[in-house]
Amino acid sequence: MNENTDKKGQSVLLGNILSERTEKPSLEDIYSGKIRIISKIRFDTGQIELRNNSNTKTGMILIFPGDLVLSGINACKGAIAVYDEDNTEAIAATIHYSSYKPYKNKVDIKFLWLLLRSEVFRDILNQYLPGGIKTELKAKKFLKIPIPLPPLSEQQRIVSKLTVLSSKIEEAKKLNEKALIETDSIIDSTLDRIIKNGGKNGWNFVPFDNVCEINPSKRGINYADDLLVSFIPMTAVDDHTGTIINHIIKPYYEVKNGYKWFVEGDVIFARITPCMENGKSAIARNLKNGVGFGSTEFHVLRPKENVLPEWIHYFIRSKRFRKLAEESFKGTAGQQRVQESFFYKQKILLPPKDVQQDFVKYLDNLQERITNLKTEQLEIHSELNALVPSILSKAFKGEL
Repeated sequence: MNENTDKKGQSVLLGNILSERTEKPSLEDIYSGKIRIISKIRFDTGQIELRNNSNTKTGMILIFPGDLVLSGINACKGAIAVYDEDNTEAIAATIHYSSYKPYKNKVDIKFLWLLLRSEVFRDILNQYLPGGIKTELKAKKFLKIPIPLPPLSEQQRIVSKLTVLSSKIEEAKKLNEKALIETDSIIDSTLDRIIKNGGKNGWNFVPFDNVCEINPSKRGINYADDLLVSFIPMTAVDDHTGTIINHIIKPYYEVKNGYKWFVEGDVIFARITPCMENGKSAIARNLKNGVGFGSTEFHVLRPKENVLPEWIHYFIRSKRFRKLAEESFKGTAGQQRVQESFFYKQKILLPPKDVQQDFVKYLDNLQERITNLKTEQLEIHSELNALVPSILSKAFKGEL
């Protein structure tokens, strides 16, 4: 970065537009809670979060409304904030933070905040900090760093334009997120229609244990200790597609005790609370030697001759079934589980097997189209997230 003036402005030392706050809070105000302490500055939003307590074992600094605040340790990650001018009380932070009063006749604080959280400033830090961005950023070094600074009126124009653009991008992101949610509901709504129309076609709802063995016993079944089998941890089941995405191959002797046993074609269903939201379940396919072991937090459903495993899988992944499962949770908070007894109380629609096959084929095709659509939507979301940094970079280079 040079000191030459360009058509948009010039390079200015931060010390020419900011002055370091040196005031310190009284311990009495800290311990009484009159002055609250910063807990952290969020990397993603640059928002200040305050502690719920006033315990401290280190020196403190005071921060006043309208000040620029940064974490000396994490500034390069985005831990830079503006303490809103609308606040009426000062706050405090440890000496690992620093606070600066802006010269309002020279700098728009919103412009400066955006600049300091941008890749443009990260590049400047790499150039001007001897130890790179991992160096704790103290005032002595920070205030000597030059930044590109256009005239105040241009700063304000850029902030105004960025605010409008950011608003439009956020609106587009919300619409895209809404589309993702609606996409997720398509399979559910289709399956609901199938279930509702089932009675009209004379199909019966039958108890689950009429169509599958629930957690079949391995008693009397053994394998050679050196037989290679698939090990499926909970994380190997993809919540969104309902498929096994990773097989860990292990010898039987390593997994024969303390894990859930299943075989090719079984349906595995996570029973623990955090896994219920998306219905973490899968059909056991392509198991090494047809044998699998996994977390004891899986329930195993072994389909009988009258039902396709895919039909069971779609049924238990439905929002309707997951809601029933959630209502049956037992256990302490954070450790709640779907009990095996839940399945014995449930019924499943049982069309003829050839009709199941037609429905499964239709649902599979629908799922494939949805997966492709979601991939496109996620790419759009990623592109929208990348727009803001791109716009900021152009703005700070005088190209906006």
